[in-house]
Amino acid sequence: MVLTTGNKSEMSVGYATLYGDMCGGFNVLKDLYKMQVFALSRWRNQNRPAGFLGPQGRVMPERVIDKPPSAELRANQKDEDSLPPYPVLDDILECLVENEMPVEHISARGHALATIKRVEHLLNTAEYKRRQAPPGVKLTRKNFGRDRRYPITNAFRDAT
Repeated sequence: MVLTTGNKSEMSVGYATLYGDMCGGFNVLKDLYKMQVFALSRWRNQNRPAGFLGPQGRVMPERVIDKPPSAELRANQKDEDSLPPYPVLDDILECLVENEMPVEHISARGHALATIKRVEHLLNTAEYKRRQAPPGVKLTRKNFGRDRRYPITNAFRDAT
């Protein structure tokens, strides 16, 4: 079975591509935000618990972890050209998705209101892509599909 690679950050804002990193039968990263994927990769490079299969030592090249995230659809493109840095994006998404916090409360955490509203808009308009995604592991309180589904018809738009 082909495993897909879109993480929760990318799936949230529509940056996972339908015929690219969403193309497959199962997604093991679907419910992990981008920064969690990086942390998990670094952890695995330093650890190999007893009973784990696979090689000893580093399995994830540091250049993959350290490289600025990009869809690589054009030269010198980076996700941060059109998105907030992933630590900021992931915090906003966690507030919106896991905690269902109002925009005003997220803003009180130090995020710009315009950035929060843009992320919320991307989150809501990417629902159609998430409906086409393969199933994946549930790791957080609110995964996409079962725990969080928003309308994709009837002119549904952001609540704020």
